Amino acid sequence: MLRVLIVDDQDLFRGGFSLILDAQPDITVVGEAADGLAAVAAAAELQPDVVLMDIQMPVMDGVEATGRICATTSAKVLVLTMFDLDEYVYDALRAGASGFILKDIRRDELAHAVRVVAAGESLLAPTITRRLVQDLVRRPGHGVAPRLAGRLGALTEREIETLRLVAAGRSNAEIAAELVVSEHTVKTHISRILTKLDLRDRVQAVVFAYEAGLVVPGA
Repeated sequence: MLRVLIVDDQDLFRGGFSLILDAQPDITVVGEAADGLAAVAAAAELQPDVVLMDIQMPVMDGVEATGRICATTSAKVLVLTMFDLDEYVYDALRAGASGFILKDIRRDELAHAVRVVAAGESLLAPTITRRLVQDLVRRPGHGVAPRLAGRLGALTEREIETLRLVAAGRSNAEIAAELVVSEHTVKTHISRILTKLDLRDRVQAVVFAYEAGLVVPGA
């Protein structure tokens, strides 16, 4: 049974998401929180598998709460946003979130999103991948970080190629087709990449690839 914590400062959204997820046979909502600070405390106490996290909230915003939860628990954070290019989504992903969903998501898609993130995958649409890169390039002092580039030496050639394709926004199926291997092999490569680079998930792998200079924006 997947355990979910819902965090949003609006009762309507918390209640609606709760009803939808509790109706699923393999999902249970273990708690709710109306602000980031309460979310951090609830995550520590309830140990959910997935946290649905709103971004703009009182007391503590969702970005800071995401960072604290990801640093102190094994919960996966799924960001809730009204707009797919919300300026705070990028920071939440960098803080450790495993992806994002829009608040007007269909009920079947909501349950699917929770299952995907709980399974260790990420929800990162191509538009957000592009936004990640654009924001990264625009940041003051942007450039290749030698310390990160050096860590690429821990990867095999095939793992480096896999990471490059992940950063390009390719799905496991697309990567498998391009490398002429099975999807299971791709998943194994990605798992090893995350372990070797000490990354939480695919989202962090995308950010790492660009910051390490493995992928050049626009190339």
